[in-house]
Parts: sequence; C-alpha cells; structure tokens
Amino acid sequence: LHNKGYSPYKIAQELNRSSNTIRNELKRGTVTQLKNDKEVEIYYPDAGKAVYEKHRKNSKKSYKALACSNFLDYVYAKHSNDNWSLDAICGYAKRHGLFPNEQLCTKTLYNYVDLGLLQIKPIDLPLKVRRRISNKRKRKIKRELGKSIEERPLEIEDRKTFGNWEIDTVVPRKKKEEPALLTITERKTRMEIILKIKRKNANVVNESLEKLLSSIKAPKEIFKSFTSDNGLEFASLTKLERNLVNDVYYCHPNNPQERGSNEKHNSLIRRFLPKGKSLLDYEEKHYLKIMNWMNNLPRK
Repeated sequence: LHNKGYSPYKIAQELNRSSNTIRNELKRGTVTQLKNDKEVEIYYPDAGKAVYEKHRKNSKKSYKALACSNFLDYVYAKHSNDNWSLDAICGYAKRHGLFPNEQLCTKTLYNYVDLGLLQIKPIDLPLKVRRRISNKRKRKIKRELGKSIEERPLEIEDRKTFGNWEIDTVVPRKKKEEPALLTITERKTRMEIILKIKRKNANVVNESLEKLLSSIKAPKEIFKSFTSDNGLEFASLTKLERNLVNDVYYCHPNNPQERGSNEKHNSLIRRFLPKGKSLLDYEEKHYLKIMNWMNNLPRK
C-alpha cells in the first residue's frame, strides 16, 4: 500500500490500525540506499521486523542476580557481620570501585529482598518492618530556655564549618534513678560522642559536659555551638556559653527534625540498646564499641 502511494492515514484505515502505528512501522523499516549515485529512502518489511525484534529483546529488564553473585555475597557478609545498611554497603562499594561490573543500586537490593532473591529478609532490616503511618499528637509547649534555632548563623545550617554539635539523651529504660546516654553529633562530619550519665538531669548533664570540655585545650575551637531540644535536662546548658562553648541554640518544640543528624544517630544506637534494657547491664566498653562502629560507618 505504501508503494502504491497510500498515506499512513489511509493505510491505517485499510488495516484497521492507528495511524501512528503505521508511521512507526514505516520509520523502523525505512533504509537509505544509493541508486544512480543518489540517496533514496525505501521501506522494507524485513528491516522493520528486524528492528522490532531487537527492541523487544531490551523491552524488559532482566534480573542481574546471577551475574552479580559476588556483589550479593559481599552485601550479605557486610550486613551480617558489620550491621551495615544496604545503602551504606552500596555507597562504600561504589566509592571504592569494588565491583565495577556487578554493582547494583540500593533500590534494586531492596527489591531483591522483597522478592526473596537475597539471603536477607525484611525482618533483618531494622526500619523496613517498623515504618508505619501514625497520628501525631499536637501539644502546646511554650518553654523557652535560650536562643532560638532561628538565630543560628547560615554557615551552621549549611554544615560548612566544623565544631557545631547537636545534643540529646537516650534513655533505654524509663526509671527515676536509671542512667542515660548523652549523645553529641557534629553536623559537618557526623562524628559521634557518647557519654554515660548517672541520670537524666540538668545538673548531671552540665557536669558531664564540663568534664569533657575542660579536658580539651581549646574547647571553643572544637565546640563552637550546641543545638538541643527543649527538654529540662538541657535547661542549664546556657551556663556553659561564656567559658566553654560559644553559643547554645534551642529547637522549636516538637521538631526533632531540626536535629536530624543526632536523631538518626540515636536510632542507630537503638539497634544495640533497645527500649526496656537497663544500662546497668552493660560495661563502658560496650558504649565505646557502639561509638566506634558509628564513626566508621560509611555515609553518603
């Protein structure tokens, strides 16, 4: 029909097809040839069919699990032995070029977990089975302990300078005389410091920080600022401002995302110290081991 001079639209009417289908087929099967030293374009059905079959071969992405078995074994070993997340494993392998021809992305690994192509199960991934939508309670808190986070300079917000820390406490077991952990996270490098304190109390928190900062030659150069929440355990934090730290800033009430790095680190600690466990059951070397693991964990 094309050789008879029919337009794509008329051919479509004759064959009861969409006109775009006809145009695509003509485009696939049209080849350029030389006739009498002139280039002419001619449609050949065989050429169109060959292009169609070539496209069909690549139309569906096949699983690379068999071709990437070495990388998947590495993922399983790192996850089992070092407790690295799938994202951390992918990032580390990519940065160091460990598997240039077998590298898979994080999303693909999670898909493989769901499909059962990996030895790792969803229950083995700490956050995968815990994430759920919950209704948030709105509470009005008007406590103001010091300078608001809104006064914090832009260079701290952009993480361009070292020495600006986020601070919080982790209490695995909620009892009055139960010890707690004081967690301090540096915004630029994500360096983590964990201190064990006798109890979740403002005076105890200040004593621990004074002991830490006083042991450093120039504390104001390393600890330029602290950003904390409005918890009562940080009510006296501003007393350190003049001598040991330059500035102390407080987040808005009920906004833990303003200390996102610290909150993320606290969730990592929960992997080793779940809620309900008493800190009295652990020695100090246990917290140091957690801190070293966090500071050696690959990050984006």
